[in-house]
Amino acid sequence: MMTEIITSLLLLLGAFLMLLSGIGIIRMPDLLTRMHATSKAGALGIGLMACGFAVFYNEHTSLVVRGLAMVGFVIVTAPVAAHVLARAGYFVGIKLWEGTIKDVIKERYDLKTHLLRSAPRKRDPDQED
Repeated sequence: MMTEIITSLLLLLGAFLMLLSGIGIIRMPDLLTRMHATSKAGALGIGLMACGFAVFYNEHTSLVVRGLAMVGFVIVTAPVAAHVLARAGYFVGIKLWEGTIKDVIKERYDLKTHLLRSAPRKRDPDQED
């Protein structure tokens, strides 16, 4: 009985987070915030649902290991994939939301060489633009 309750809670919470992820795709104003919503809530939702799967089939070790391996895989790959997609979108010219306060990449990206510095370049007072 306790296994069913824990499984149900994990599945419902995971489904709720997946719903939030879907709503985030619709409600967020630009690519970067949409990617943030889907990678965070989506990865956690899938992870909780897989944990519910592992709890329900706790007598079958191979199924528990598969479920936990899926959780690990999703939690490692989802943020990396979202980062790469958002970065590629930025570099091809996807417009940011007009409410964006600071564009850190713009300060560090050289349009001529297509190099992205890890820190902003310090200006030399003797050098002219």
